[in-house]
Amino acid sequence: MTSPTSIRTMGILAFDDMEVLDYAGPYEVFNVASERWPGPRPQVRSIGTRAGQVVGRGGFAVVPDADLGDDGYPDVLVVPGGAGTRRLLGDREVVDWVRSAAHEAQLVLSVCTGALVLAAAGLLDDRPAATHHGALDELAALSPSVTVVTGRRFVQSSDRVWTSAGVSAGIDLSLHAVDLLAGPDLRDQVVEEMEWGW
Repeated sequence: MTSPTSIRTMGILAFDDMEVLDYAGPYEVFNVASERWPGPRPQVRSIGTRAGQVVGRGGFAVVPDADLGDDGYPDVLVVPGGAGTRRLLGDREVVDWVRSAAHEAQLVLSVCTGALVLAAAGLLDDRPAATHHGALDELAALSPSVTVVTGRRFVQSSDRVWTSAGVSAGIDLSLHAVDLLAGPDLRDQVVEEMEWGW
């Protein structure tokens, strides 16, 4: 797909009422992978939809390193899900930023209802997509041309866009992304370090 040395930044969108594991699972996978990356170590960044602290589900607080106003887009973009995605759907600044970032990124991943944000940005039109089992109808209503996929942890929606089912499926998709970007040996090292599926 791409050379691991071309991956300089991995950005995870952070917003109020995001699902904790949707955000923290991919962050952990990419952080562990970056420590062993073949070539220059990529920076794993949190990108806030606004400046300052954001508060996820259950009071989980994150102070992002960047926000939408900063220059540049990440090479890998992760859009988590959670109840807060519904507010993002009506936020043109966020939706436009995700669309622009996706066009620049080498890989775009959504976790859970993060797929709704990708759909709002027009990134899933006429494509297959997965999301949380409780949001299948929402995704279909938001973008009627999407083929909603069930029964799979993650699905390739386009050459650079992948979507996953709910919450913990984001870890599986992030591990798959490590495999795509840097190979199965690194993926296996991350699985071992995290004791994933132990």
